[in-house]
Amino acid sequence: MGKILVLAEKPSVGRELARVLGCRSQANGYLSGSRYIVTWALGHLVELAAPEHYNKQYKTWSMDQLPMLPKKMELSVIPQTAKQYGVVKSLLHSKEVSSLIIATDAGREGELVARWIIEKAGYHKPIQRLWISSQTDKAIRQGFSSLRDGKDYLNLYQSAQARAEADWIVGLNVTRALTCKFNAQLSAGRVQTPTLALIVERENAIRKFVPRDFWTVNADLGSFFVTYKDSKNQSSIFDRAKAEAIAQKIKGRDFTVLKVNKTEKRTPPPALYDLTELQRDANKLYGFSAKQTLSYMQSLYERHKALTYPRTDSRYLTEDIVPTLAERVKAVMTGEFAPAAAEILKTRKTIARSLINNAKVSDHHAIIPTEEAIELSVLSSEERKIYSLVVKRFLTCFYPPYEYRKIQAELFCEGERFTAVGRETLQKGWKKVYDIEEETEETEQNLPVLSSSSVFRCKSVQLKASKTTPPARYTEATLLCAMENPSSWIEDKKMKEFISGGLGTPATRADIIEKLFSSFYIERSGKSIVPTSKGFQLIQLVPSDLKEPLLTAKWEQKLDAISKGSENKTAFIHQIEDYTRDLIRTVKTSDESFVHDNITRTPCPVCGKFMLEVNGKRGKMLVCQDRECGHRQTISVHTRARCPNCHKFLELYGEGESKTFVCPCGYREKESAFQKRMQSQKSGASKQDVKKYLNQQKKEQKEEKTAMQLAFEEAMRKRQK
Repeated sequence: MGKILVLAEKPSVGRELARVLGCRSQANGYLSGSRYIVTWALGHLVELAAPEHYNKQYKTWSMDQLPMLPKKMELSVIPQTAKQYGVVKSLLHSKEVSSLIIATDAGREGELVARWIIEKAGYHKPIQRLWISSQTDKAIRQGFSSLRDGKDYLNLYQSAQARAEADWIVGLNVTRALTCKFNAQLSAGRVQTPTLALIVERENAIRKFVPRDFWTVNADLGSFFVTYKDSKNQSSIFDRAKAEAIAQKIKGRDFTVLKVNKTEKRTPPPALYDLTELQRDANKLYGFSAKQTLSYMQSLYERHKALTYPRTDSRYLTEDIVPTLAERVKAVMTGEFAPAAAEILKTRKTIARSLINNAKVSDHHAIIPTEEAIELSVLSSEERKIYSLVVKRFLTCFYPPYEYRKIQAELFCEGERFTAVGRETLQKGWKKVYDIEEETEETEQNLPVLSSSSVFRCKSVQLKASKTTPPARYTEATLLCAMENPSSWIEDKKMKEFISGGLGTPATRADIIEKLFSSFYIERSGKSIVPTSKGFQLIQLVPSDLKEPLLTAKWEQKLDAISKGSENKTAFIHQIEDYTRDLIRTVKTSDESFVHDNITRTPCPVCGKFMLEVNGKRGKMLVCQDRECGHRQTISVHTRARCPNCHKFLELYGEGESKTFVCPCGYREKESAFQKRMQSQKSGASKQDVKKYLNQQKKEQKEEKTAMQLAFEEAMRKRQK
C-alpha cells in the first residue's frame, strides 16, 4: 500500500499538518513520513489561461476581436510559482503515492486551488477531502479520522469554476472594450462595478442634496427635559415663526403629565460573528480595512490557532459543536476575559439555543475561539483587538438577555404636546461582559417618578436651529453592509423578493474594495470613501446592466445553486456568454467619452507620455496614462508621525536625503531631523515606538520600490517585443 499525499493551500498550514501527522523528513517543497507526504500550493499555482493562449492575435487589444469566448476554458501554470507546481505534479504521479487528501481551505476558493492543480497535472487516483474549521491539533486529528470522499465536493468545484470563468469572460471582455473604446485604463467586473455604482450613487445624492432649515423646541423642567412633538410625532419644525411662537408661549409655564407608559423589554445577546460583521465592527471601532481584518483573522486561525475559520457567512453553530463549548470557554479564561469565563463555567451557563441551527450553517459555522489556550502577549496589538472582539461576542452568548424598562412620558403645556424618554435597567444580562451602545431614536435620560397630573414648571427653553443633513458617505463598514444586503438599494419592490445573496462573498468583498482603491476609482477621506473622477466617469461609461446590484446578486444565487447540484454550470456559462455579447455591443455603440482631468505636465520616464496624479492607498502617486506602460512613481506617503504644531498626521515627500515631512498647517521638517528629534525626546514617543515607525517606513519603501521595479521591467519587456 502506497503513501497518502496531503495537499495544503499554504506552506505554513502544510507544516502544521505534517507535524501532527508525524512527517519529519524534509525535502524541497514537501515533508514526508511513514504513511503521509505533505505538500502545499502557494495560493493558486494554476490559473485560467490568458487570452493569447487561445489566439495570438489577442496579444494586441482591439475592439474588432471582441468578444473573446473560448469554446473550452483551459488552464495554465502561473510562472512565478511554476517550481512548486512541478514538485506537486511530480508527487501526484509518483508510484509511491496511492491516493490524495485535499487539505486546502475548506471553502469554494480552496476547492478551486486544489482541483485546478489536479486537473492540470492529469491526476486520476482516489481523492478524499479534509474539511475542518480550525487548525488546532485536535481539530486536525478529528478531521483526518472523518475524511469524506472527494466526489462529495465536485458540485462545489463546479461552482468555483463557474465563478472563475464568468469573471474571466465578463471582466476581460468588458475591460478590453472600455479601454479600446475610450483610450484609458478602465476595468469592469460583475462585482466591482455594482459596488462602485453604490458609492457613486451615494455621492450623487450628497451633491444633489439641498439642506433645509428646521428648529426643535426643548424645555428644561428642572430634573429632566422634554421635547416638542407635533401630531405626527415629529420634533422638527420647518417654520421658524411657529417654532419661536411655541418657545415664547411655554416660557415659565406649567407642564402637566398626561400619561406615562412603561414597557418592559428584553434584548438578546448579539449573534456570533461571521466575517462581514467582524469586518464592519473592526472598521467602526479601529479603522481597520476589510482586507486588514481578514489578514489578522487569518493569522489568528492559521498561525496562533486561536480562532476558527474566518471566511464564513454564518452566525450560527451546529449541534456537534455544543459539547466542545466548555473547553473553548476554558481556553479563553485569561486576562480581561477571565471573570466572565469563570462565571460561565462555575454556574454552568449554556449558550443561547437560538444560536444553534444546523440549517443556517452551510460550509462553516460562526467565528468562535478554538479549544487551544493562547498567551495574549504573543499577539500583535491588531490581532489582539480582533481576538478580543470575537471572544467577547462568544462569551456574551452564554448570558441572559439584557432587560430594561422603557419609560415614555407625554406632557402638555399651553395646548402643545411634549415627550420625554428614559430607561431603567432591570437586569444587565450579557451587558456584564460587553456593554455595546445601542442607537436610539430619542435621547434617553434618568427620569424622576412621574404620574398622571403631576405638574412641573418650565425653568428655561432652548430653541435649537439645525439643517437637514445629506446621506452619509460610505465607510468600509457601511459599504460591507451594502454589499451584503443589496436588496436595500433596489427600488423595485417585486425584484427585492429575488434577492437573498449579496455582492460577492465574505471571502471576496475585501479584495473587491481593495481593487477599487488600487484602480483609483475611489479614495479615502478620513474614514469615508469618495469616488474619484475616474470612478464617476466609469459608471457613466459601463452598460447599465453591469452596474446593477440585482444582476450580480442573482449570479451569486446561481453559483450557490450549482454548489448544491440544483443548477447546471454549462447552462450558466452560456447565459454569461450571451450577456457578454450584449455588453460589448453596448460599449461599441456608445457616444460617451472619457476625459483625464488629473493629467500633469510630468512626462513618463518610460514612454514619455504625460502622467496622471492620483491619490493612492499610501499617498499621492504619478501613474502613466498609457495602459501598456503602467509606470508608477510615488509623490508623497501618508505617515503616522504627528505634526508638533497642530498634531495632524504628516505627509512624507521627496527621495533620499531630501525626504521632508510636510503638514497642511505649513510645518516642514527634514526626515533626518525628525528622526534625531524623536530619538532625543525623553517624553512622547518611546525608543520602541520610534524603532517601530522607522522599520515600518523601511518596509513600505521596500514594497514601493519592488512594485515600481516590476512595473518598469514589465513596461520595458513589452516595448522590446
